[in-house]
Amino acid sequence: MRRLRALEPLAWTGPAVVLIALVVLWPVVEMIRSSFLKINRRGVEQGFYGFANYDKLFGEKDFADIMVRSVIWVVAVVALTVLISLALAQLFNQRFPGRRVARWALIAPWAASVLMTAIVFKWMLDPEVGVINQIRLKLGLIDALGGAPADQLGDASTAMPWLIFVAVFVSVPFTTYALLAGLATIPADVYEAAKMDGASKLRTYWSITLPLLRPALTVAALINVMNVFNSFPIIWAMTHGQPGYSTATSTILMFILKGSNIGESAAMSVVNFGMVLVLTVIFLKVSRWNKEVA
Repeated sequence: MRRLRALEPLAWTGPAVVLIALVVLWPVVEMIRSSFLKINRRGVEQGFYGFANYDKLFGEKDFADIMVRSVIWVVAVVALTVLISLALAQLFNQRFPGRRVARWALIAPWAASVLMTAIVFKWMLDPEVGVINQIRLKLGLIDALGGAPADQLGDASTAMPWLIFVAVFVSVPFTTYALLAGLATIPADVYEAAKMDGASKLRTYWSITLPLLRPALTVAALINVMNVFNSFPIIWAMTHGQPGYSTATSTILMFILKGSNIGESAAMSVVNFGMVLVLTVIFLKVSRWNKEVA
């Protein structure tokens, strides 16, 4: 009977463990295994291929640029998202007329499909009929529609900022609400004590709000790091990683390689997986997530 009672928790945790094994662990194992196989375009395995897929991947002329761009993409989107969300969370934590409507409006970009949002922005940036270029034309920023100056997604120097903007646009709502939840857990008497000590608003925010907000901030930023690094719909819908590979990230390269070499695409997936782990560890180290607030 004691042994049976000791096994009782398995009845509750067992299904979750099995689900994690099937949904998370098994795909990872298959991904790593596939990266060492020779697989034709139809998905038929043709035997062990050693490190040939990795050699071919690292030999791609654009590989290094794409990896650097992927890191810049993640850092830029996450940093801007967190900064904007901190400001919005602080704003929406105050009482003002129309606050409830403003909070509801903030949900819209989050509730909409990311792919749909990317397509809408692509239409808005259309060099012929896009509303953004119509406005630019009326402001005298471009001379005519349809030319190279109007094709902002056709040049990496203008396309990447727009891609980052859209990524931030869809990431801000979740991050803001996560930080709002964190702000709600901060006791009011802490602020009263700071006020009695004569602390300024800036000093109070820096010394009290931010440290106490760190758990929520860490979780929100970490989720953003993983989501943005693996982001596919925005870039693919707006530029397909073009021109050339100038707006492609490692996730886009992985998808492109899938059409010609599944084994090499699997190798890119393994590299992506490793990069996410590295970025996550670096972020946790920098954020000092496990340090208690004094």
